[in-house]
Amino acid sequence: MSTATHSVALPAAAPAGKAQAVKTPVRKRKPFAWKNSFWIANLLRIAMIAGVLAAWQIAADQGAINAFLMGSPAGIYQEAMRLIGTGQLWQDSYATVEATLIGFLVGSLSGAFCGLLLWCFPYVARILDPFFVALNGLPKIALAPMIIIWFGSGMLSKVALAFVATFIVSLLSAYQGTHQIDTSLVNLMRSLGATKRLIFLKLVIPSTLPWIIASFRLNIGFALIAEIGGEFIASDKGLGRMIFVSGNLFNLNAVWVGIMMLMVVAVVLYVVVSKIEKSILPWNSK
Repeated sequence: MSTATHSVALPAAAPAGKAQAVKTPVRKRKPFAWKNSFWIANLLRIAMIAGVLAAWQIAADQGAINAFLMGSPAGIYQEAMRLIGTGQLWQDSYATVEATLIGFLVGSLSGAFCGLLLWCFPYVARILDPFFVALNGLPKIALAPMIIIWFGSGMLSKVALAFVATFIVSLLSAYQGTHQIDTSLVNLMRSLGATKRLIFLKLVIPSTLPWIIASFRLNIGFALIAEIGGEFIASDKGLGRMIFVSGNLFNLNAVWVGIMMLMVVAVVLYVVVSKIEKSILPWNSK
């Protein structure tokens, strides 16, 4: 019985004194993604705003537009400095922000809580559902005259308007979120012996948080609209009152100051809600 031998060819050794060259991979530099750059995007936004303001001012100076009816950036700046100097801008802004925040928080939180509770009482929810839909479709500003008569022209009536405008939106959003919960998860928890209270706390509330936060984003605008509408009708202070009075006096520069201040308030509130969403729902921030 013979055994076959196999010869294996080994690589030839490098000659003495000559080191074998080792090729190192060359890393290509990643191209700069300028479209995704935070700073470039902000610079483009600033350039757009500056371009619009410059064109607006040039058109007003050359008489292409009527500065009395359209206002001008220079006039808006002068009017803003005057309102800041007298303290009126800060007083009106504070009054508007205070009423909006209180109405927004009370209306959004209580509406979300009531919407979640409807999951526990499905029969009651079926009975009340048509009323919720009707209230949601009703323009909330139509209730302003009655609310002002009931609560007066002070801050309480503006808070009530913001509450009405935000409550029903949060309620419907939270209730709709409870319908999106996977029923197999509910049945699984029940099969494991979980009570209805435990299912509500551990499954229903966490699952509907994205819907609730989304309604908060919408409610920022709704609360401001309701609050400013109430100030238009009857108020002794606030940005809405300042805009309304300035418009009646044909002071368009002051009207623009009030509008821009409202835009700043809306952006700040939106950013605050976004920060809260990132802290509560980090996986949903994108």
